[in-house]
Formats: sequence, C-alpha cells, structure tokens
Amino acid sequence: MRKLLAAILLALPCAVTAQPGVSDPLLEALKTELNRSARKLKNAEPSPLYYIGYEAYDKTSYGLSAQGGSVYSEDDRRARLLDVDVRIGSYSLDNTHEMKGGAANSKRQELFSLPVEDAPAALRAEIWNLTDRSYKTALDQYAKVKMNKSVTAEEEDKSDDFTPAKPETFYEKASFPAFDKGKFRAMVRRLSEKFKPHDFIYDSAVRFSADTVNRYMVNSEGSSIVTGNTYVRLMYSLYTRTADGMDLSAVKVYDSDKPGEIPDEAVIAGDIDVSIAALKAQRAAPPEQPYSGPVLLQNRAAGVFFHEILGHRLEGHRQKSEESGQTFAKKVGQPIMPDFLSVYDDPTLYRQGAQFLRGFYRYDDEAVPAQRAVLVESGVLKGFLMGRSPINNSRASNGHGRRSEGNGAVARQGNLIAVSSRTLPYAELRKRLIEEVRKAKKAYGLVVTDISGGFTITERSLPQSFSVQVTMGYKVFADGRPDEPVRGLNLIGTPLQTFARILVTGDDYGVFNGSCGAESGWVPVSSVSPSLLFSEMETEKVQKSNARPPVLKPPFTDR
Repeated sequence: MRKLLAAILLALPCAVTAQPGVSDPLLEALKTELNRSARKLKNAEPSPLYYIGYEAYDKTSYGLSAQGGSVYSEDDRRARLLDVDVRIGSYSLDNTHEMKGGAANSKRQELFSLPVEDAPAALRAEIWNLTDRSYKTALDQYAKVKMNKSVTAEEEDKSDDFTPAKPETFYEKASFPAFDKGKFRAMVRRLSEKFKPHDFIYDSAVRFSADTVNRYMVNSEGSSIVTGNTYVRLMYSLYTRTADGMDLSAVKVYDSDKPGEIPDEAVIAGDIDVSIAALKAQRAAPPEQPYSGPVLLQNRAAGVFFHEILGHRLEGHRQKSEESGQTFAKKVGQPIMPDFLSVYDDPTLYRQGAQFLRGFYRYDDEAVPAQRAVLVESGVLKGFLMGRSPINNSRASNGHGRRSEGNGAVARQGNLIAVSSRTLPYAELRKRLIEEVRKAKKAYGLVVTDISGGFTITERSLPQSFSVQVTMGYKVFADGRPDEPVRGLNLIGTPLQTFARILVTGDDYGVFNGSCGAESGWVPVSSVSPSLLFSEMETEKVQKSNARPPVLKPPFTDR
C-alpha cells in the first residue's frame, strides 16, 4: 500500500488565475442574470423557487484523424454551452424527486449555446431565455412529483431531495495548450500508414485531440466558481473479422493534459507493431467455449473491473432509488471483499506516478470542492460516493456530483483507487495462477490483459450482475504448454460472490483512463488497481455479427 500511495502525486496542472481588477464578461453576465432570476422568480408562482444555479462550459477543441496514411479530418472548435438548474419546492421535496410507477426519471435537461464572443447583452439574452424555459419545465415537473407521491407508496429512504452547501469562491481557468499542429499531423499520418501492409485489418485509424473545458458555476447560495481542465489524447484502433463472423479489435490510448507528454513516434510505432501481432494471433485462435476457473486480471483490466463492478454500485443516489437493486445500501460496516483490499475515490489526485489521471477535478458540478471518499477499508464498506442528494445515514456531499452538459448531476466516480496489503510480484502472481489451476484440476487458467469496458446492471427489475468483454487475453496451461490467445469471451458474475474470490494481488499498480457514461452523461474518469488473482470467474460467449469478412483484400495490399 505504501508503494502506491507514495507514487500518487498531487501536482497541479498549469492554469491562469484572474488577477484583481480583471473582468470576465461571461462570469459577470451569469451573476447578473442569476441575481435577477433568483430575486424575481422566488415567489413568482405559488410553488416557490428555492434554488437556481448556472453552469456554463467554455470549450476549445482541436481534433485530427488519419487512416491509411491520409488525414481524414481536422478541425478547431470553440463553443459555449449553458445548463440551468432550477429547483421548485423545498430541500425536502422538489421537482427532481424520483417518480415511481414507471414514470420517466430522465436526467436529460435542455441545453443552450451561448455566444463565444464576450458580448454582455447577447450573453444575458441567452441566459434569460434558457432560465425561463427551465423554470417553466421545473414548475410542471414539481406538479407531477406531488401528484405521483399522492398515489404511490412511501419510499423506504425518506431523505431530502437536496442538501445546502457552503458558498464557494474560486477562479482558475485552464489555458488551451500550445503545440505544433504540423508535427502531430505528420506523425498521425505516418502512424496510420503502418496498418496498410496487413490485409487482415479491414479498418484502422489514428486520432489526436486536445480539449480545454472551463466550467463557470454560480448559484443562489452565493457560490462563484471558474475551474478548468485540459485533456490531450492520442489513440489508435484496428479492426478485423474472423471467418466465422466475429469482430475483433485492439485499441491503445495515451492520455495527458500536455501535448509534450504524448510518447515519441517510435514508441507508439512499436506499440502498433505489438497490437498488430496480437490481433493477428487472436484472429487465428478458435472461438472460446464458456469457462469457469482461475482468472488473472492484469492491472489495467482490473481497474476497469473495479470501476464497473464496484464503483457504480457505490454511487450514492443508487442507494435510495426505488428503481435500483441497492446491492450495498445496508452493508455499511460489513465486509464486502477480502480484508487486504481498500478502495477510495479521490478526484484531487492529478497523477499516479508519471501518469496523468483523467478523473482529476477541483470542484464537482454542484459547486462542491472535490474530496477523497473512503469507500472500503480493509474489506469493510465505509461509505458511498455522494453528490448533494442525501441518503439515509449520509447527508453530506463529498464532491462527487458530476455530469456532462445537458444533464442533471448525480453521484459519479472520479479517480477510483484500489490498494492492497497482500501483494506478489507479477511473475510470482502468474506462478500462483498455475498453482490454482492445478488445485482446481483445470487444464488451463485465463490471463485477461485488456477489457473494452462493459456494463453492470443496477436496476432492481433485472439480475444484479455484470458483463465485461475480454478484448485481449490468453490461456496459461497447467502442463507448461505455450500460452494461447483467446477470443469471444465476456467475464460475467455477481459482485458479492466475485469479490470474495480475490486471493491475492500484484504489486504492479496500473492506470485505466477513460470516459464513463451513465444517466448524467459522459464524464472523464480514471481507475488505479494492481493485478488481481481470482480463484474462480465465469465466462460466456460474446454475441457476434455473423457477417463475412470483406470479399476482396484492401486495394493497397495488391501486389
């Protein structure tokens, strides 16, 4: 555990802080309209407005993609967007209250574009327009909430719909990074050409992007926050199809907030060669049969596993939702995994060692400072990821209310960190896998090197299970035969049973960086984990397309 904790740095990225006396027209327009709306709409109707908040997104983006040695797209974009959060009623019951009996509970809300020029009158006009529409929608929804409550049974969790928060003042904008577009254009073009000699690859691409998002938040509680993040990414992807109609792919992503930290072209080219060879071997492998036995998840795949299987189930709003399975709602203080494992989520962490963490932020989307949330300590459940929607025995937000534009915020993950006090070097962990295979009297065990993602079912109406697709993995044989690649498998199971089967971990902490989609939209996330050895996991066959591979080889492979 000490090894991991020492490797995580709270080193903050470069930002631009407003100097005293320097004005920000967008911020001033938001404040002016907020004050006017809060004052005049508070008692404009019999149902009172008790909270209003604005979140504006000032986005600058650059994107570049290439295929087969040619640039396919390149664009620079600038956009400003606005979310308006209006709450009618009171903290105990408002228009966001979950409707029961099949009524819609979508978190989608109307999103407006704002002028990218700092024109106060134009900015205020658009803010006023969306405020009016959001206010009327909230009034209508509040009436529906009250009607729904009058004809349905009481909720088990009678917590309020919203909690007050201390006013926050903060101003720190992120600057769009300076970089040589010509250099990246040439590099992406050359890298995309490396796939051309391989006729089994029917599609491939190399993409580079840089995005800076500055979020402006003001609300009727007195908060005024401007905070920004930059995301830089280079990724490549390659796709093939087997003779039996199974689509296979390999994807590798390099993330940072600085273009200069993207690896050199030679490093990426070497990784592409490795991915091509691995995909070719996987394509030649026979389709795998369902399996139950020992499994070793390598660190990055284990990070996805913790994110999907544990993290989503510990998001606070799911503990009181009548639609949720509430797997862990009443297990605080109880063991839910082996006592050598602890898990927390800390969005204030900017790096793990030298690696950038996409889940870093200073303030969540409900104007609450980001903070560490201790979830599991020595195997015992300690708490949940909390936004400003309280639950039984947990009222306060811990800075995890998140969303993407056009959605209402709910509790979401940021940087999910799993740490272990029972570790082995990876080489010893592999030997232990073989021991477990022999103990289970199996011919082989599975090593999973990469997972494409997957889903975890949290709805009460469905089985509380998970399924994650194995995009790269191989068999390790008990008799010492060479490893063999596998294809066509999903890892499946139920959370409580699967966690109990973790035997030991590696000491090789790795990072998964990605974007997570849920009811409040897509948000950047990270997960840090060591490799995990399970005494038993189950797999199932993946759904396949049954489409034939291309009839002709790609034209550039003709000799």
